[in-house]
Amino acid sequence: MQNRHFNFFLCFLDAGAGAEQNEWMYIEPLPAGSSTKFAFENLLVGQAIPSNFIPAIEKGFKEAANSGALIGHPVENLRVVLTDGAAHAVDSSELAFKLASIYAFRQCYAASRPVILEPVMLVELKVPTEFQGAVAGDINKRKGVIVGNDQEGDDSVITAHVPLNNMFGYSTALRSMTQGKGEFTMEYKEHLPVSHDVQTQLINTYKGNKEGE
Repeated sequence: MQNRHFNFFLCFLDAGAGAEQNEWMYIEPLPAGSSTKFAFENLLVGQAIPSNFIPAIEKGFKEAANSGALIGHPVENLRVVLTDGAAHAVDSSELAFKLASIYAFRQCYAASRPVILEPVMLVELKVPTEFQGAVAGDINKRKGVIVGNDQEGDDSVITAHVPLNNMFGYSTALRSMTQGKGEFTMEYKEHLPVSHDVQTQLINTYKGNKEGE
């Protein structure tokens, strides 16, 4: 995700009254490895937007981030920063500011080049050395990255990072490749961006499902 600044103006007309909101904001990615999934920061100076509307603005951003436009999943690892704005002295409301935040986030998010993340697992395999080549080749086919290869007696110990989505059915595959002699452990490591072709496929599938609803 890239930093994107945005100015959003929203005007509602209801029974002759105009409810006007103006928000200046930007979104940016949080530092890599941050345990915080979503952060909101208010950098307003003075009363450009009355303080009683700030919770509604934050709520709107959180609600928008809870369902990303790419595939409908929550948007994580980002900070939304409110820098300036304006309110109508009579007609502004919490609902109007909340809606302005939702619309502003969606447009800013679309322009920030977001990526889809997937869980990547730390996989450790112990297999007879005679099957090392076949097992390593299979890990590569699963888009895994081998980060270690050690020897323990007659066994090879292979350490790799593999997308979780590519590990389904692996127990059966490993038994088949090693005549039932191989074993492995797997634990979560981190989330990383999917490849461009996978992201395109996921987005198209999501759009197709939405159109079919």
